[in-house]
Amino acid sequence: MDIFKVFRIEAAHRLPNVPPGHKCARLHGHSFAVELHVAGEPDPHSGWIMDFGDIKAVFAPLYEQLDHHYLNEVEGLDNPTSENLARWIWDRLKPDLPALSEVVVHETCTSGCRYRGPR
Repeated sequence: MDIFKVFRIEAAHRLPNVPPGHKCARLHGHSFAVELHVAGEPDPHSGWIMDFGDIKAVFAPLYEQLDHHYLNEVEGLDNPTSENLARWIWDRLKPDLPALSEVVVHETCTSGCRYRGPR
């Protein structure tokens, strides 16, 4: 079983490695939705896998780095595609959130990336 918490991040970026003339090479912004999934079995007493507030607390430092920022200037995100953003979040959260099972980044309401860790 897994639970998830969704965060909204407003941020600007540009993609430096797209073909010449591609619209994503220009500076633009997104209202990203980030889903953090945590897997496990509910505790018999609390009935929870984890308190949603604990997920929020672990993500808070990353949220502060991302929300209302230019992602290309965030260390490690010089090419901030949805794929790279999902992996960047995973790499920084997994040590403090060992039950993390999936990071989903919605770049738009119809496009995004699902990352379940290195293969």
